[in-house]
Order: sequence, then C-alpha cells, then structure tokens
Amino acid sequence: MKKLLLLLCIVASSSSFAQIKMQGIVKDSIGTPLELANVIAINQESNTLESYATTDEQGKYILALGKNGKYKVQVSYIGYKTADETVTTLDADITKDFILQPDNSLDAVELTYEMPVTIKGDTIVYNADSFKNGSERKLEDVLKKLPGVEINADGQIEVEGKVVNKVMVEGKDFFDGDTKLATKNIPSNAVDKVQVLRNYAEVGQLSGVQNNQDNVAINIKLKEGKSNFWFGDVTAGVGTAPSPNDELYLVQPKLFYYSPKYSVNVIGDMNNIGEVALTNRDLRNFGGGFGFRAPSRTSGTNINLGNNGLGGLTNIQNSQEVVTKLIATNFSYSPNKALDLSGFVIYNSSRLRTREESFIDYIDIEDDPSTPIDESASVPPDEATVSTGREASNQAIAKLSATYKPNVNNQLDYDLLGRISDDKERQNLFSSVVGNTNQLDTAKPYSINQTLNYYYTLNENNIFAFEAQHLIKDEDPFYNALLMNDPSNNDDPDNDAFDDTAEGLGLNRDQFGYDINQERRVKSNQLDAKLDYYNILNTKSNINLTLGTILSNQKFNSNIFQFLDDGTRFDPTPTITDTDGNTLSAMNDDVEYRFGDVYLGVHYRFKTGKFTFTPGVSFHAYSNQNTQGGETFKDNFFNVLPDFETRIQFKKSESLTFNYRMSNTFTDVTNIAEGLVLNNFNSIQFGNPELQNALSHNLSLFYSSFNLFNYTNVFAGANYSKNIDQIRSLTNFESVIRTSSFFNSQFADESASVFGRVQRTFGKVRASLRTNFNYSKLNQFIQGRQSVNESFTQSYTPEIRTNFREAPNVRLRYSYTVRDNDQGTNTTKFITRAPSIEFDAYIWDALTFVTDFTYNEQESNGSKDVFKTWNASLLYRKNSDAKWEYSLRASNILDIDSNISNGAGNISVFSSETFIQPRFVTFRLTYTL
Repeated sequence: MKKLLLLLCIVASSSSFAQIKMQGIVKDSIGTPLELANVIAINQESNTLESYATTDEQGKYILALGKNGKYKVQVSYIGYKTADETVTTLDADITKDFILQPDNSLDAVELTYEMPVTIKGDTIVYNADSFKNGSERKLEDVLKKLPGVEINADGQIEVEGKVVNKVMVEGKDFFDGDTKLATKNIPSNAVDKVQVLRNYAEVGQLSGVQNNQDNVAINIKLKEGKSNFWFGDVTAGVGTAPSPNDELYLVQPKLFYYSPKYSVNVIGDMNNIGEVALTNRDLRNFGGGFGFRAPSRTSGTNINLGNNGLGGLTNIQNSQEVVTKLIATNFSYSPNKALDLSGFVIYNSSRLRTREESFIDYIDIEDDPSTPIDESASVPPDEATVSTGREASNQAIAKLSATYKPNVNNQLDYDLLGRISDDKERQNLFSSVVGNTNQLDTAKPYSINQTLNYYYTLNENNIFAFEAQHLIKDEDPFYNALLMNDPSNNDDPDNDAFDDTAEGLGLNRDQFGYDINQERRVKSNQLDAKLDYYNILNTKSNINLTLGTILSNQKFNSNIFQFLDDGTRFDPTPTITDTDGNTLSAMNDDVEYRFGDVYLGVHYRFKTGKFTFTPGVSFHAYSNQNTQGGETFKDNFFNVLPDFETRIQFKKSESLTFNYRMSNTFTDVTNIAEGLVLNNFNSIQFGNPELQNALSHNLSLFYSSFNLFNYTNVFAGANYSKNIDQIRSLTNFESVIRTSSFFNSQFADESASVFGRVQRTFGKVRASLRTNFNYSKLNQFIQGRQSVNESFTQSYTPEIRTNFREAPNVRLRYSYTVRDNDQGTNTTKFITRAPSIEFDAYIWDALTFVTDFTYNEQESNGSKDVFKTWNASLLYRKNSDAKWEYSLRASNILDIDSNISNGAGNISVFSSETFIQPRFVTFRLTYTL
C-alpha cells in the first residue's frame, strides 16, 4: 500500500511539473505595479483555460504552461483596457511584462474565460465550472475541489480553518442551521458561482462596529435558466445484500425552485442502505443558524441546561441495519422589499440495529500522599461485554423567521424554532461480571425557542441593538433495566456482582431478577436578553455598552421503583450515603433551581495602522439558589470578567488574531439534585446542592492567509484553557458498577492545542498538510484517591489531489495519529495509520467511475488491528444535458463485518469491535428536471 501511494505521488507530481513557467510584471502606463490583476492563458488548440494567476503587491504573476503549445494570454484590471497577446511555448521558461492603458468607457471587461478565483473585499468568488471535470453530482463534490475550502470529517464546510455557519442560495437561507443538507443535495450542475463571505455580518448596521472574523457564510449563485423553473433530480434504486431475505431500496426526490420573490426546496429520502443527509446527532445539533446564537455568548457567562434526552443514540456508520425516512422543505418569500419570510420543516425517522463487543481492562490509580486512601477500595475486575440493540427515533424540527427592514436604519427580526422527538432504545447486554441485562430507554422531549431582535441606527454615530431569546424545554426520560438474580444465594459474596448495589439501592432482593425503573422530568425555562449601545467616536474607534441578563429556572422530578415478581410496585429506601454521611433518596421531588445574572459590559474598539484592539470588561451580579428536601441553598456574588482581542490585518487576505476571555460556567439541575439518578444499571450518580461555578481562562491565537498569487492557503491556531474550581466527579466502584457524585475541585485542569494546515496548488495538483497537537491534564477522583490523567495526541495528514479536466483524478491522503495517555502508574500508546485513495474518471463525456479505499491500522500494546473500506460507483449519462442517468453502486465491497477501536478512559483501557452493514450493491435510476 505504501509503495502504491508513493508511486501515485510521483506520477501526480511529475505530471504537474513537466511544464514551463511564464512570469512577469503587470504595470499601469506610468510604471506602477497593479496588485490583483487577472492573468489567464487559453489553449488555442483545445480552446480551454490552461492556467490562471493573480498578481501580488509587486504586480508579479506566474503561469504554468505546457511545452510546445500556443496560448492566448489575457490580462485585465478594472478601469484598464484588457491586454491580449498570443504566446508560443518551447522548452524554455518565458518572461513577459504587460502594461495596461486606462479605459474611460466604464464598460464591463469582457474575457473569453472567467477567472477561476477572484477576491472582492472580504468575498472570495469561485467560478465553479473552472474546477469541474464532469464527475461531480452534488455541491460537496464541487466544494472539495476549491482551493481553501474543505469538507471535514463531520461533513461540515471549512474555509481557512473556520467552520461555515450558513449556506445561502441566491441570497436566501437554505435550511439555516446545518450545511450538510446543502452540500449533499444541491445538484452540482446548477452551481455557477460559490461566494465565500468572510467576516460575515448578519446585520449590516453592525458590520462596522463588531468583530466578525470568525463568521463565514457561503452563497451559491445559480446558472442561467435555473431561476423561475423547478430543477433538481429524483433517484430511485433497488439492490441486493448478502442475505437473500434483504431487499434494498432507495427513493430520493430533491427539488428546488428559485425566483426573485420566493423559493421552495423539497428534499426526500427513504432507504434501508444507510445513506442519509442528516444523522440523529446532526438533527440534535441543528441549532437554527445565526438567529439562535445566545445574546449572552460574549458576556463571559455560560450556563448549561443539560441534555436529558437519549443523547447516546448510535452513529449510523456503527450500525448493522439502518432504515431511514426524511422529508424536509425550506421556503423563503419576499412580499415586498421591506419584508422577508423564511422557514423550514424537517421530519426524520430512523430504525437501527446494533452490535458491539468490548473488553475493558481496569487499571489501578497512583496514590497521592496528600489525599486520603480508601483501604477497602479495589480495582474493578476486567470485563468483557456483548451488546446488541435496536433504536427507533422520530424527530421533527420546524423554523419560522421574519425580517422587516423598512429602511436602512431599522431592522426587526423574529425567529421561532420548535422541535419534538420520540426516541426509544432497547439493549441486551451480556457482561462477564454482571451477567445478562435488558435495558429500555425512552424519551419524548420537546423545546420551543424564540428570538426577537431589533436594530436601530439613530444617526451616523449612535446605534442601538436589542436581542432577546426565550427557551422552553420539557424532557421526560424513562429507564428500565432487567437483571438476573438468585435470591437463594444473597449472602454469597461471589453470587452476583449487582447484589451489593441492589442492597445499597434498597431493592427487594428476594426476587428472581431485578426489574428497576426510573422516571424523570426536567423542565427548563430561560430568558437571555441584552441591550447594546454603540457610540462611533470616529472612523477608527467606537465604544460598546451592554446591559444584559440571564434568568433561568429548572424543575427536576424523579423516582426509582422496582416491579416485583408478582407485578406489584415497590418503592425502595436506599442506604447509599453522600460525602457528608447523609442517606440518599430514591425520590427527587420538586427540585427547583433558579439562576440569575445581571451584567454590564464595556468594550472599546479602535484601529491603528494594521492593528485593531478591542479591550473589554463585564461586571456580573449573580444569584444562584436551589430548593430541595425542604431546604434552600443560596449563593449570591459579584464578579468581574475581562476580555481582550487584538487583530493584525497584514494584507486583505492575511491576518493574525489573539483573544483572551475569562468566563464563568454554571451547571444544570441534574448535577444539583441530591437524590439518585440511574444513567444505566452500572452507572449511578447523585448531585450536590452546594455546587458552585467553575472559572476558566481561555486564550487563542489564529493566523490565516489566502495568497492568490501562488495559491497558497495557510491557517494555524493555538488554544489554551485553565479551569479553576472545575466541577468534577468522585467515583467509587462496587465491582464494575460505579457511583459518582459531584464537587468543585481545588485542582486546576488544563488543556492546550496547536493546529494548522498548509495548502498549495501547483498547476493541476493541490498538496496540503494538516497537523494537530492536543494536550490535556485532568484531575480524577476514584475510590477515594486523586491522580492526574495526562494525554497527548498528535496527528499528521498529508494529502495530494489532482484536478484535471480531461484526465482521471486522484486524491491521496495519509493520516498518522499517536495518542499517549499517562494515568498514574499506567501509560498507554495508540497509533493509527490510515492511508486512503479516491479516484474518479469522466470517460467519453458519458461515463463516470468513482472509487475510494481506506486502510486503517490501529496499534496498541504490541498488537495490530486492521479495518478496510472500499466503495465504488459507475454512472452513465449520455451527455451533460441528458435527463436520465443510470448508476451501479457498491459499498463495503470487501464485506468487512466489523471495525476495531481502542482507547483509554480515566481508569481503564478498552477495545471494542463494532459490527457494521454488509456489502450492498444497488442499481439506481436518476431523472433530472
């Protein structure tokens, strides 16, 4: 495999460098170099774009041309007449300068070919056709080929290392809140231009007074003929699997309509082969876009309302069987110039079957002489488990947005986002220690989130902004576990690993099995609002005053009960005690947690030369109280949180940003409720009503550069955080069953990361190198002992990708990752090597062949595990304008039934084997509108 990768790299490299170089300087009529002038070379024989360049600040350009060819070179610059010249190449490099003459006609510059990439202020414009070769089908296939743009491992769009938050089509929101629906569904043949909007400001009135360098959006411009007409495609497919009883099917309609006044998008998906645009986790993270960013996001206060749904639902990639249904529709309507209405509705249903086999090796913790030791504590025994499960999830999300702009000085926004789900997970777990257990988790949570924002410009020096968000959440998780028990041997210490826990929970042990249940209800109600005043002092500086508040109320209710063998209900009385020796309850009745924060923020933003400084400070008055068991716990205090940001703008496309922020983090009601909570049968927790906030210092440094002269894209960053009074858990074990409580640790946790990527285009070859280094130091408290868990991860990912228009293309990637874990007396190292290749060829203007192969090797403790994936597709379309396309697709061609993963936790080293879907072969028919 390594030899193959090396050979392909040499071939790709030689094909790109077997060229001659044409370079020179572009000047105006008085000899001044012209920066960002466009230079293109058109092959006279094929009449295609051969090479393109943009001049640097010295007016220099470089073109890569083939030997013994004839090219028409065009040089253009706004306000100047276009220069044309025919160039014949031999074997030697060429030096050629151009002088452009002023053009007073103000007519648009006409070029035979458009520049593939241009920069207009903070906007990068890609001409999509310049990067297509015919093998693309969806938007993501185009984006992968654009310099500076990448689709990361989570399917998100990244530009210069920053995740894109919004995708628009013709300036209209496309399912605001997640970019995957756009990348995986918009047809590539409809895309004309891709506009990357850096420093994107959702509200134009605030663009000059806020720092928006972390905000990136993408706008898709459609080809002519796609407006005022329905476009898209409908795909239907059938297939075979290894089992003769499995009949595969797939139906995917994807329809789009755009006009100046309104747009409608409809995406449907029904299949049993695991191809989905959004996973369950994607839907849970569907935040609704820019409109649902918390008003207090920069205040320094973070309050966690928790997630009490079934957050542990399996990834589709780790399932043996997947059946999904998705219907999503998005609309926008502009009845007049002042009013814009938009929204979407998404319904997703999934059914999964899973299987996982694991082995857990528990390790001892190094003693710390400064902490007490529980002499009776023992290391949990090694445990082997086999887990099989079925999951069913039904989720619906709806959003409605309205923006009213009667004039340039006023903007009113209203957003409503509602979500509801019905989730169920059944799991059968066999443990070599505990035995057989059947578990059932269900939840039917819902939430309603509303935002109201108003922006008012009084005059050129005074701007007001009001933002308010109200959230209601209602979560009702239910848990049931059925465990084995032999009541005749309750006094035998070797009888059952769960007996001690059952006794501590107060269960009736005279039963032939434990039928344990817990009902929980968590209701959250939160208001987050602020009023900003911006006073623009001059063109270089402004002052921002912020008055804001966060008001949160959470109510928690739960109870643990047991069904006996005769079907009657039994309410246990536990004997488990907390750290103060108080006996805990199986009931958490009417726990109420109230949180309040009133703050005043002051920020001063000023520019000097290439520097922009934004020092600031916020003053917070916190009120924090919870009531439970007839007792109220209060904590009111005042805090000052500084922040500081410096941005150095070296050039239009090169910057360095430093940021420091101090923040307070508050926990949710689940960690505060004193009674017992069953996360599952072998993980029990109880809260601490006296928990306080955690204070953190956060520093970040980010560098970004996009050089159109040599098409080099560089980004690099570093982050450091130190958490003081961090909320940590104190864990004790009875066999493999853990009981955890929470407290504010006196030991600080630290984490640091350094990351970066360098990308360079050489003619038709693009090379890149991505690196990541992550270090963390966490304090853990287990069995009455305190120790430090240090981990260091380093990864390197070199990649080479070709982008030939006529020849086949290949992407070669090699990922190398090392994870070191130091857990007291135990150290572990995991090494992952993952070379991969993607190949696509567009043949005879009709046939497309695409294949990808990944070889994943994991090494730990001297043993190696290998996991391979191979997929391929063959697609036939008579020509680019044909309505029908026929395709044959195969996934998991090697029919690998499982993959292996290794890792280390706080006190264990584990290895797991996850079973996946078998080989699938499908035939598909696609009709293009």
